[in-house]
Amino acid sequence: MANSYIFSSESVGEGHPDKVCDTISDAILDACLAYDPKSRVACETFAKSNIVVVGGEITIPKLGVGKPLSDAINVEKIIRDAVRGIGYTHDDDVFHADRLFINNYLTAQSIDIAQGVDAKKAKHKDHAEQGAGDQGIMFGYACNETEELMPAPIMYAHRLGRELTRIRKTGKVKWLRPDAKSQVSVKYENGKPTKIVNVVISTQHAADVEHPDIRQFCVEQIIKKVLPKNMLTPDTEFLINPTGRFVVGGPQGDSGLTGRKIIVDTYGGMGRHGGGAFSGKDPSKVDRSAAYMGRWVAKNVVAAGLAERCEVQFAYAIGHPRPVSVHIDTFGTGTVDDNKILSAVLKTFSFKPADIVAQLDLLHPIYSKSTNYGHFGKDDPELTWERTDKAEALKKAVK
Repeated sequence: MANSYIFSSESVGEGHPDKVCDTISDAILDACLAYDPKSRVACETFAKSNIVVVGGEITIPKLGVGKPLSDAINVEKIIRDAVRGIGYTHDDDVFHADRLFINNYLTAQSIDIAQGVDAKKAKHKDHAEQGAGDQGIMFGYACNETEELMPAPIMYAHRLGRELTRIRKTGKVKWLRPDAKSQVSVKYENGKPTKIVNVVISTQHAADVEHPDIRQFCVEQIIKKVLPKNMLTPDTEFLINPTGRFVVGGPQGDSGLTGRKIIVDTYGGMGRHGGGAFSGKDPSKVDRSAAYMGRWVAKNVVAAGLAERCEVQFAYAIGHPRPVSVHIDTFGTGTVDDNKILSAVLKTFSFKPADIVAQLDLLHPIYSKSTNYGHFGKDDPELTWERTDKAEALKKAVK
């Protein structure tokens, strides 16, 4: 890679159409797990104008065979509460929590998939362990660029979005509306972030506010208060609502779909992505749980001082109880050989799907906390994949 380059990452707010759908899907997941921690959930959401469509597969063992999902959870109420929590409650909102038309197409999980995941024998299944809920490739990543051990561009973009939402929800800035995006471009020299080249904020707003007021607010109250002062220079470019107007937003302005912001959800493009989305999926789906596992492993490698950057890749076959491959790459930043780090990782962590769920304690309604502003880099004890509790064990394992 060149000694000098610019890397950009984006984030989106809770009111972005795709994030509205992620929020609804994770709210339904959490409701199912609150009712029964053994719930199997794969919930997809589509939103456009004043319509929300949910579909997918949900099986709740505690509910019993043949009973309707409504005996366990109130899907319509969950959807309206989620949309209300985002902030789509203004009189001029086409997409309004109390005026949505909701279409529910949730059915039970396929019995063929279920027998592969269940920890018991089944016809033509050659083991009695819990298997992966699908085939797939998962990546985890960490680096020492920020205190969260995340890449600087994506963390800076998330910080902007979080602060914009925090201020909006106080009600002190009346013209702010839920839909928003942020983007930060960082200059790197010899692999180290040195300065912020430009910042983009696009925020939905009421029709009666003037663009200069929006610009001043975003620059002075968001950018300059959130981003590191030493990274901003007199040449940093600020692009605020560059179209000039952003009144029509959310699902009124664009359709939304669960799982369409996977790079925002992960590492902003700095680390690779296997392709699987997270929201609306219970932890038997390795798309989600193994990606969290990868983050936990990579973060502990960096926290242990074994590398400045670490990427973990592993892959699964549907129904199989072990990963089919595990790979470590420290991009030449490792303090010991990558093979030694991999050996230490395999001694310290178990990558079996059932063990991932147990190690990270994932059978709880915690997933709404992960939905917005990245699934990684948050300081919350319930988001267990952010722990660095295995750093010392890794240090010992490489000796």
